[in-house]
Amino acid sequence: MSSYIYLLTLVHTAISLVALVLGWPVISGFLHGRVSTWTFWFLVTAIACSVTGFLFPITVITPGIVFGIIALVTLAIALYARRAHYAGHLRWIYVATMVLNVYLLLVVTIVQSFQKIPFLNALAPTGAEPPVLIAQVIGLVAFLVLGVFSVIKFKGEFGGGVMPTPA
Repeated sequence: MSSYIYLLTLVHTAISLVALVLGWPVISGFLHGRVSTWTFWFLVTAIACSVTGFLFPITVITPGIVFGIIALVTLAIALYARRAHYAGHLRWIYVATMVLNVYLLLVVTIVQSFQKIPFLNALAPTGAEPPVLIAQVIGLVAFLVLGVFSVIKFKGEFGGGVMPTPA
């Protein structure tokens, strides 16, 4: 592995893990009807994660590339909704796109964990075995529930030290 790829892998992985961790207080904020103070940093790291993913050599379209495209499109929609102060239907669209992006980070983490962590890889060497599917289904169900409750609870009010969107 070249030093460029090695360094890029370390940076990309670190950014993605930070984005995933920051996604939890964002969702928690939604469940409490507000914008988390961590939202800005989640957006920065989630965008950086997707962008750095495209710096790897691309020879074929992989699920990771598709996830990166979906993430960037939905993050752009979230940024638009945020700039519009969650007006009307943009409130639920904002919440849905943010929750979807945390979910995408989780799915990639699950898949990568089964590929890279030896004891998980022993359970699912090809990535198509039941343990991977079970982990993904649990994640999907959990995020569907979190998404629905987040949409219901989020009021779309700026507060709690959140950096306001420029006018």
